[in-house]
Amino acid sequence: MLDRDGFRPNVGIILLNQRSQVFWGKRIRTHSWQFPQGGIDRGENPEQAMYRELHEEVGLMPQHVHVLARTRDWLRYEVPDRFIRRDARGHYKGQKQIWFLLQLVGYDWNLNLRATDHPEFDAWRWNDYWVPLDVVVEFKRGVYEMALTELARFVPRFDPRSAPRPDSRPDHRNRYLRGGVHLRDQMAGQAGEANPHPASSMTYSYTARLGASFELPPGATFEPDPQTSLGADPLPPKT
Repeated sequence: MLDRDGFRPNVGIILLNQRSQVFWGKRIRTHSWQFPQGGIDRGENPEQAMYRELHEEVGLMPQHVHVLARTRDWLRYEVPDRFIRRDARGHYKGQKQIWFLLQLVGYDWNLNLRATDHPEFDAWRWNDYWVPLDVVVEFKRGVYEMALTELARFVPRFDPRSAPRPDSRPDHRNRYLRGGVHLRDQMAGQAGEANPHPASSMTYSYTARLGASFELPPGATFEPDPQTSLGADPLPPKT
């Protein structure tokens, strides 16, 4: 479904955690990182498309998020010909997007990169709001900058008093596409209960503390947060 100028209607999603960090996803089998996004189907409005894409790409339901804001107008980017199918060249020009700013009110473990059988991401992490645009495919960088700039004034100010207590476990801010038992269930089996803290304070180590192993899918990379380590003792907490 294209408009008269050759742009496909699309939505983009900026998802915040309780620390006002953003979900940052690694595109499957590539080294590019981006926000969730997807096309608006015929008969959908932008908000309906946003909730559908939110579930398809990161596994979240409407009750897991709160809508903080959206861009006022369409933001457009053109796609270079080398990225366009031959049969679409000449009439497809690019994407026009409405961007939504969402607050996660659920938990990290509610996110699921395998909510469908055609995942878009094979890894994710929480990143500072002003994401590094050099890891975004070049033709999207302008739209990212415009969306982040327009929505920045709606980002809640992080209150350090809401951070985890000094004796709580820090989060490990990288997540990977994986099958089998959810990490939450592994933790519950070891500790007898699930982590009671909200999204920003969930996990800390896959191997050193849980004794669990995992395999990355083909094309995925292991890129730990430089402030944390799988082999490190999780105490004292990261602030």
